[in-house]
Order: sequence, then C-alpha cells, then structure tokens
Amino acid sequence: MAGKPILHYFDGRARMESIRWLLAAAGVEFEEKFMKTREDLEKLRKDGSLMFQQVPMVEIDGMKLVQTRAILNYIAAKYNLYGKDIKERALIDMYSEGMTDLNEMVLLYPYLPSRDKDGRLTQIKEKSRNRYFPAFEKVLKSHGQDYLVGNRLSKADVHLTELLYHTEELDSTILANFPLLKALRTRVSNLPTVKKFLQPGSQRKPFEDEKFVEELKKSFG
Repeated sequence: MAGKPILHYFDGRARMESIRWLLAAAGVEFEEKFMKTREDLEKLRKDGSLMFQQVPMVEIDGMKLVQTRAILNYIAAKYNLYGKDIKERALIDMYSEGMTDLNEMVLLYPYLPSRDKDGRLTQIKEKSRNRYFPAFEKVLKSHGQDYLVGNRLSKADVHLTELLYHTEELDSTILANFPLLKALRTRVSNLPTVKKFLQPGSQRKPFEDEKFVEELKKSFG
C-alpha cells in the first residue's frame, strides 16, 4: 500500500492550498513537511527534488510532482474528480482555468504592499461580481444540476468552493446576488470529507495576516 502523499511548502495557503482542498475533498489523508527557512528550500533544490527549483512539491505514488496545475490534475484523475469522458474533462479544465485569474489575485493579495491593497481589493470585488461569479451562476442555472459538470463532484466544484470562501473573507456580501453559487458552496461544504476539512484543527490554513507575511519574509528573505 502506498504511503500518504507528502506536501512540501511553507505553513501557509498560497499555491498549496488548492492542493490541500482537493486531497481533502477526495478523502485522502496527507502529510506536510513545512519549509521554515531559505535553507530548507535550498536543501530541496540541491537534492534534485524540485525540477524547476520551485515549490509546491508533492510526493505521491513514487513521484515528486511540481507545478500546481499538474499536481491538481493528477489528483483529480486518480480520485475520479475529472469527469467521465474527454468532453467533461474539457469543461472541467475550462472552468478551472477560468478561475485562475481571480484566484491569483486573491492568493497574492496578503503579500501586496499596504499601499496597493485597496486598489487590488476593489479589482477583486469588481471581477468577482461582474465577470466570474455571473459566469458560473449561469452554468448552474443552464442545466439545473447540483454540480458544474456531469451532475457530480469534480475538481472544478472544489476549486470554486475554495475561491468562494476566500473571496468572502475579503467581502462578506460578495455572494449576495448569486443564490446558486451559495447553494453550491453549501452543498460541497456539507460533503463529509469537506466538512471535516472545514473544522477547526484541520490542515486547512488560515488567512495570511500581516504578521504572518512579515515573519515569512524574514524567514525566506
């Protein structure tokens, strides 16, 4: 029996959090090895574990996978969260990629200089309300099903639920006009595996506040 996946990253969200969410939704237990200093990162680089000298890196099934989307796609395919055929997979990829622009803005927001945060927050709210959330609300309305693709859970639903939680942390009213997105978030959140992940004490990481960001910069600066 293969061991648990091992996630190599620092003890924060950023580019590893979507991987944690997807593994948790699939009901997969995982271990984490946190880098605490630049020396920890250099050690991984020197021992050849990082193909492009970057993290995240996940040890799974005898491989050391890097590049976030490649890792997510492998997990989705392995745990049946990637549709039943090539057409469904294309839609799942399209929806997942469609979230990338907004997700990048949200995950990088805590690391911005204070002077840039107000402008970025305005941009996040505008793009959420006027571009991305209406698009996914329309998908759910068009077929009247519980999930985005094929009426069953896929990585697209998990990614979108994570994004909804993270944008709501920045603006608690952001979903006010999107009842189907709110219903999807509730539906996914009530799945036993996700419900467990959302409980206090899980491997889900908190929002990165200014203190966290400063300490991280000191450790890796």
